[in-house]
Amino acid sequence: MSTYNRAQLKYANSILPSLSIQEAQEKQFKLVDRMSRHFKGRQFLSMGDLGVSPTYKRPEQTYLVERVLADFFETEDCALVRGAGTGAIRNILSMLLSPGDEMFIHTAPVYTTTKETLRILGIKTVQADYNHLEEIRTAIRTNQNPKVFYIQHARQQPADHYQLAEVIKAVKEERPDLPIVVDDNYCALKTKGIGVELGADYSTFSGFKLLGPEGIAVIAGKKDAIERVHHYNYSGGGQVQGYEAMELLRMMTFAPVSLAIQNEQVEELCRRLNEGAVNGIFAAYMTNAQSKNVIVELEDPIAQSVISISDEHGAATHPVGAESKYEIIPMIYRVSGSFLEAQPELKDYGLRINPMKSGANTIIGILEKVIPLAKEVQHHR
Repeated sequence: MSTYNRAQLKYANSILPSLSIQEAQEKQFKLVDRMSRHFKGRQFLSMGDLGVSPTYKRPEQTYLVERVLADFFETEDCALVRGAGTGAIRNILSMLLSPGDEMFIHTAPVYTTTKETLRILGIKTVQADYNHLEEIRTAIRTNQNPKVFYIQHARQQPADHYQLAEVIKAVKEERPDLPIVVDDNYCALKTKGIGVELGADYSTFSGFKLLGPEGIAVIAGKKDAIERVHHYNYSGGGQVQGYEAMELLRMMTFAPVSLAIQNEQVEELCRRLNEGAVNGIFAAYMTNAQSKNVIVELEDPIAQSVISISDEHGAATHPVGAESKYEIIPMIYRVSGSFLEAQPELKDYGLRINPMKSGANTIIGILEKVIPLAKEVQHHR
């Protein structure tokens, strides 16, 4: 069996279904349609207001953007909050849980900032392997104390293959009253649906990863907890100002199609690397380790040198916001922390490659230059 086939079989089940360009266009059209439902023309063409409006207890433009997004995702309510995706997760969990409360999590390395959220909020966890629906059902039946079921939409480890919709369905069949919170970072407007569109109670994600302004995030879902988010965030300095909300909404318009094009290049790059486009590569496979990207396994333990030298040849060697508006040139970076925890050998042999707004040709050209240079560095050590 070829290297290509081995890699594809090994990780085929871990890939999340991405939107086609046609489906992404439909998302764009739907979002703009909802804008026209909630905004007057003159309102939309303003930059946005400031402060705590007496009517909405936040900027009026922020309120209107929240209404557009709630309508777009077909949820009861929506809140824009500060702190990016991490801030959104902390906000909603703090509304649903008190210190000492328990929640279900997947048996996998927890994303770093999420782990810190659990520590700060004093949340205890009960683990279940989300890759096996019967284990989820058993865990829920035998543990009645957890007050939240928490799911990370993107993969936490290479072997993950759970389907979000199936997990949500299984949880609701066992305990319809158990709130499901989904971390949809890296997946919103890229996959077939986010948590709330698939039956979860709350979805959280960073707007920065959708070309929006720094630090602004979205919570979409049930009205009760989201109204409390607004209530406890009454301070004017804590509000997402109207101009920030408008920038988020405008840039989200362009995100689905841009990300669908990027997805095509991820698939093209993976195929060509496995067909031998670049010497020195043992295998390449696609994963949803955070963003959908290509993980490259090198023949030699030169990953750190490849990353370092790539900077000199026009590749970004660290992320800004995982597909933020600043990330245009391709990224050649280390494998994610949660993947390294599961497969430590990837520190020396693995690369994580995201085309961003480039094409596969650009990345192949960079790798053709830097892999031989990295081998020379390794040889002289």
